[in-house]
Amino acid sequence: MRVKKNDTVLVLSGKDKGKQGVVIEFSEKKGKIKIGGIAQVTKHLKARKQGQNSAIIKTESFIDISKVMLMCAACKQPTRIGSGQVDSAKVRVCKRCNETVK
Repeated sequence: MRVKKNDTVLVLSGKDKGKQGVVIEFSEKKGKIKIGGIAQVTKHLKARKQGQNSAIIKTESFIDISKVMLMCAACKQPTRIGSGQVDSAKVRVCKRCNETVK
């Protein structure tokens, strides 16, 4: 995949367009990701047991992977990802500066 957990990404569209964040969760089957501080939604939690408090919390929701672009650590720019080989191992490569992306 072109985006993995703990990668820094730039949001390309939606209400959080232009913001950057770190991928915290990844759903490969659905093709969606959760980014820290991006696409926050309000959830209402009901108290289920006696003594437990109900609450209103803000949490991140999943957004489609096509709406983000990886930020290269070397050139600090949003970039497309290519694939290359280093020591017979497949690695991700930045299309702007040809550096390997970790």
